Amino acid sequence: MVMVVVELLAVAVPAAMVLLADGGPYPWSIPTALVACLLLPLRRWHPSIAVVACLPALVGGLGWPPTVVALYRVGRTSPPRRMILWTAVTTALPATLVVVDQQLTVGSILLTYSFSLFMSGAPTALGALIATREKLTESLAEASRAREAELEARELSARASERARIAREIHDAVGHHATLIAVESAALAATTTDPETRETARRLRALAKEALAEMRAALGLLTPEPNQGHHDIPHLIDRAAAAGLIITLDADLPTPPPPSVSRAAFRVVQEALTNVTKHAPGTPVHVRLSQQDGHLKIAVTNGIPHTRPAPPDSGGSGLHGLSERVALVGGTLTTSERADGSWTLEADLPTGPSKVDRDDSTFGGSARNPANA
Repeated sequence: MVMVVVELLAVAVPAAMVLLADGGPYPWSIPTALVACLLLPLRRWHPSIAVVACLPALVGGLGWPPTVVALYRVGRTSPPRRMILWTAVTTALPATLVVVDQQLTVGSILLTYSFSLFMSGAPTALGALIATREKLTESLAEASRAREAELEARELSARASERARIAREIHDAVGHHATLIAVESAALAATTTDPETRETARRLRALAKEALAEMRAALGLLTPEPNQGHHDIPHLIDRAAAAGLIITLDADLPTPPPPSVSRAAFRVVQEALTNVTKHAPGTPVHVRLSQQDGHLKIAVTNGIPHTRPAPPDSGGSGLHGLSERVALVGGTLTTSERADGSWTLEADLPTGPSKVDRDDSTFGGSARNPANA
């Protein structure tokens, strides 16, 4: 509705100004000016055609009202070269006709061209300024949204870092003491001759192991992450291949690993592919997953790069954080450079009985019923 009213005003106001004139220098001055006014809606789609329709009216002497409207639209939508072209044409055409038709002094000629330049240049410049202002406002709004998103991301990152710090503190302190309790209980159960004491020591060891398991659950709450695991690695490989990476996957996992190990495996492959993309783009990559003696072994090897790459962990903390993630599940992470210049990232993640069952380490944990310990 608003657009209809604007269009009616854009046509009616110039037409009224033409009709209020006492007449033009030619019998066809008013008709051509009114035709130019009626054709002004064309400026919405073809501003240049609207200006061309105004040229006969300018020659007739009554074309400025519709020409001003058409030139304003040119300034709003056209590139600078087109604006300059139509400003020059609408400046020179009526002014030159006046100068040729009448014997004017030099001062009058300059004044005529100055007036014509003002009448054509002002609406064009106004349209260009308003268009620039709209673009600037949009850019500022986009920058404001980006700034808000950045602040939100920083806040989330700070919260995640604090959660990770708390998780490490819990793991290092509580896990250490719980492990000592489990070790001492196991030693007591193995050395005592009193059946009641042996049973109490076993229950105490089972409670310590249960405390370790609950601690790991608490660490999972403190460091939330998407439920991405080893089953998502083929999708990760497909996305990397679609992005142009030459990559092959060799996976032999007869037994699904525990959820924590599964997530760690996904992150290992993800970080390895990220490092290859950053430091050795265009080189072929081979990803191998295998299970041996209760361990999930991951090896990611990239081919010989065209130029000597930087070490995989240079310039960032991705592998450092990944090493901590792998360590939390009782695994190890190593990187090495081969003689031919290729790089290999290897991870060894325990998938069998937890280390608490074997030597009461704070890593891993028992999923079995503590009563069976």
